Amino acid sequence: MVDSSWNHGGVAGQRREVATSADERARSSEARAAARAEAMTARLESRAAAREAQAQEREAARRSRREAAAALAERDPHRAAAERKRGSGRRDVVRQDRDVSGYATLVDGERIRTLAARGASVAGLAAVFGLGEDEIARVLAAAEEEA
Repeated sequence: MVDSSWNHGGVAGQRREVATSADERARSSEARAAARAEAMTARLESRAAAREAQAQEREAARRSRREAAAALAERDPHRAAAERKRGSGRRDVVRQDRDVSGYATLVDGERIRTLAARGASVAGLAAVFGLGEDEIARVLAAAEEEA
């Protein structure tokens, strides 16, 4: 004999329970997906706000460094130039004109001719050697006569 007690309205009842259970699982899955999407949106917004705050902090730091460098340049331009970063990493001081008043310039006809051959002007040579332009012209003319 076959026990048919399990089949008394059981199949239809089981289908209803399965359908209800599937609906609950679908709703639960949709709720979890919505919660994940909401959490992701909140996370993205907080990261964007944090990045914006960091950018503002960096800009404020840059501005304060520029102001400090400008103040230092006003007080001590040589120190400011020594501390300024260069593209090659080189650090040096402000270029200064040397006091050459105590230096003696050797006035040599050969040097005058060599510099003139390299393209130095008569006025430039006269200024460098402390001679008159006519005297430089005379030295150069003497060199042409020898050649």
